[in-house]
Amino acid sequence: MNRKPVLRRLQLFLVVVSIIVTLSFASCKQPKVSQSEPYKIIHPEWVYNATIYEVNVRQYTQEGTFKAFENHLQRLKDLGVDIIWFMPIHPIGEVNRKGSLGSYYSVKDYLGVNPEFGNIDDFKSVVTKAHELGMKVIIDWVANHTSHDAVLIKDHSEWYVRDTTGKVVSPFDWTDVAKLDYSKKELREYIINAMKYWVKDINIDGFRCDVAAEVPTDFWNEAKLELDNVKPVFMLAEAAKPELQQFAFDADYDWDFHHRMNQIAKGKENVNNLEKCMLNTIATYPKNTIKMNFVTNHDENSWNGTELERLGEGVKTFAALTFVVPGMPLIYSGQEVGLNKRLKFFERDVIVWKDSLDLTTFYKKLVELKKNSSVLAAGLKGADIERVKSSNDSSIFAFIRKNETEKMFALFNLTSKSQKISLAGEVYIDSYKDYMTGEDKSFSKEDMVELKPWEFHIFIKK
Repeated sequence: MNRKPVLRRLQLFLVVVSIIVTLSFASCKQPKVSQSEPYKIIHPEWVYNATIYEVNVRQYTQEGTFKAFENHLQRLKDLGVDIIWFMPIHPIGEVNRKGSLGSYYSVKDYLGVNPEFGNIDDFKSVVTKAHELGMKVIIDWVANHTSHDAVLIKDHSEWYVRDTTGKVVSPFDWTDVAKLDYSKKELREYIINAMKYWVKDINIDGFRCDVAAEVPTDFWNEAKLELDNVKPVFMLAEAAKPELQQFAFDADYDWDFHHRMNQIAKGKENVNNLEKCMLNTIATYPKNTIKMNFVTNHDENSWNGTELERLGEGVKTFAALTFVVPGMPLIYSGQEVGLNKRLKFFERDVIVWKDSLDLTTFYKKLVELKKNSSVLAAGLKGADIERVKSSNDSSIFAFIRKNETEKMFALFNLTSKSQKISLAGEVYIDSYKDYMTGEDKSFSKEDMVELKPWEFHIFIKK
């Protein structure tokens, strides 16, 4: 996210906070790379304008296999997807298994593939085909824990956290998994070597790291260094912990923004809470952070409800918002066809690929905008976001993103009521083309703007 003026102008003291935080990061212990230069995150070039797509292999096709999924790669390429993220593809533990098929996140063997999906050659074929189509592939990596019958627990029982009675600890209420002990140097070496295997031998391009904040940050710092020695990788943390972004991870989850969208959709919060969320990111995160923005994912869909359940009539509005605020947008399996079904987590529950809402066209247009817009680039390459004040700031989220060559003016009514508003200042005054409709639109200072419930516009300067 670009962190220069904009939202910081609204609360100047946050600039000071940001500086203090930056200095605090600089004083932290850093992994050694050379005698002169501390290591910093340098994002791969293919990351900045990318849209990430999460694949739930078990539910994706009737067959539930890599081979069957491979037939969807061209469709995803046509959608504009840049990064394909596979939920865990490893064998699943049987001891204390939940449901008949178990959780993807109960990993039995870090070096194997789930026979439910096929074999390693099947997966290699998917990776090769994705690369031929110009897409990158990352896999889910569950470093915090394994299944209770994992290869590691049999061969290295000393690598696990145990309670006072000597029993292996299951984190939280996850009774099907056993927590690893990262005070063990040998464990760290094993996990890093296993990750390197997938990058070097299988040619994947990075990892989405499950509950990354539960694993020591210095481990991730070390892992990132080792992986980048093989090739530059993209690292996504399932976390919201700023220190992870200093040396180890390219991106993390914007949980706060996500939860606030859900609350706004219910009428329990308003637009000003989104601004506070973004100000907090500016104040607490390293400047080159990329936040992943989403309206759904595998956890949200299965446990908290589909995006259509949670966001109701505002679902398209909030989805569009995730593409034009700073960060990287996510599309989950079935989201592009308006899947209104909570997929079972531990059983087969196949996605119905019927686009009754014409959402594929909608998402394709948003992905294309993200891919081709310099102001929407992630991290420091993108433009600042400058809020345009209105006569109803609690309901209307209006903002400008501009650089030397491009200007975007976004106008979102994030309520279920029609709004008639005036806009403050002059930064928005210009002639535009409405990106979604192709219509021309000019703004002057005297204009009143009327917006229907959940209506939004993305204007591009002509």
